[in-house]
Amino acid sequence: MKRREAREKALQALFQIDMSGIPPEEALENVLQEGQSDGFLQDLIIGTAANLKEIDEEISRCLKKWSIDRLGKVDLNVLRIGTYELKFTEVPPNVAINEAIEVAKTFGDEKSGQFVNGILSKIKGEE
Repeated sequence: MKRREAREKALQALFQIDMSGIPPEEALENVLQEGQSDGFLQDLIIGTAANLKEIDEEISRCLKKWSIDRLGKVDLNVLRIGTYELKFTEVPPNVAINEAIEVAKTFGDEKSGQFVNGILSKIKGEE
């Protein structure tokens, strides 16, 4: 599985977790649909879910005049994945940000890419 596809599936899984409260392992099974598991995908889903409190605090610090509760679920979960990659993985920061922007453009609205870029760039700058 290519990493872009893994990020897209991770977004779908985190969206399911967010909307229905299912465990990360169940969400992983749902997005795989009989396909083979992928270590990167598993890491994105399980790692993001395990560090959600810290990730959400990081995102909240970078929001101006917004609360995390007001964010659309797609944008929020793209930000969570991007923040996880920036803070907890060895993925180069610019790659993590660019991939998050592309996923946001695919699944979000016309302003999602810019929004995700702005927040993740702030998070990157705080490292």
